[in-house]
Amino acid sequence: MEKRTLGGTGIQIAPLVFGGNVFGWTADEPTSFRLLDAFTDAGFNGIDTSDNYTAWIPGNTGGDSERVIGKWLKQTGKRDKVVIATKVGGKFSEEKKGLKKAYILQSIEDSLTRLQTDHIDLYQTHYDDPETPIEETLEAYAEIVRSGKVRAIGTSNMTVERLAESLSISKQKGFPAYQSLQPEYNLMEREKYETQYAPFVKEHNIGVIPYFALASGFLTGKYRNEKDLEGSSRTKYVARYLNEKGFKVLKALDEVAAEYNSKPGTIAIAWVMAQPGITAPIASASSMAQFDDLIAAASVKLDAKALDLLNTVSAY
Repeated sequence: MEKRTLGGTGIQIAPLVFGGNVFGWTADEPTSFRLLDAFTDAGFNGIDTSDNYTAWIPGNTGGDSERVIGKWLKQTGKRDKVVIATKVGGKFSEEKKGLKKAYILQSIEDSLTRLQTDHIDLYQTHYDDPETPIEETLEAYAEIVRSGKVRAIGTSNMTVERLAESLSISKQKGFPAYQSLQPEYNLMEREKYETQYAPFVKEHNIGVIPYFALASGFLTGKYRNEKDLEGSSRTKYVARYLNEKGFKVLKALDEVAAEYNSKPGTIAIAWVMAQPGITAPIASASSMAQFDDLIAAASVKLDAKALDLLNTVSAY
């Protein structure tokens, strides 16, 4: 399977990254192991998680996803076959959050312990921390990169202005620079990325690993009216797409999926993969049935007619 280079890191990633937010949540440990085995056996190698997954679930403590991945790595011995990306800066608890140097230095040790590895390939700022000077955060990253605990750094949920300022400080001080960006990007959410981020990441050779490739599940076609949302945990995310544009996008996905003998969700992910500058979208699956639809996207090469239709109905 052809791999893509992540920014200026030299790290090679297959064109789809598995989103680890489901591990220890909607996918229990045995299911998570089966999914990870199937993913890597199919030739994929990117696994994305965060130190705070899934602290928001009653009964979970945070670090749940990293612990599952760590157990799987130890059991299978596949550490050298995968690219592990995790994050810091999201809310782990009221006391554990943000991007202060001392917190990052402790968090990396905690993540390494949970993941049962001696290094993390891509360590990412999960959320910006305006209360902490950018220089302090980058100084912490410089220390853990220098120590060999982290190969490269990336960011997510950061404005273009703050990203530009961070790159400038990295250059001035000789600190590691952000090599990747995780933006929200899909057929329903195009404008912010395409108008604000796309020109910037191209100019600075920053890899792009979009999240919510399926618009929180809407683009699978599972949710087509208010009734479909009854009892769903995704109501607050998906309800906003139940409008004229959303229905046009679903209709187009149905048409293209029929042409390719595929599923709407598979086509939606394939569309993200086909966009210029995209390294690899993140997508999750909680079952083997969902998994098959997910990885099928890497085998779908949308032609100009299909891309034009999808671009037109999703235009902003």
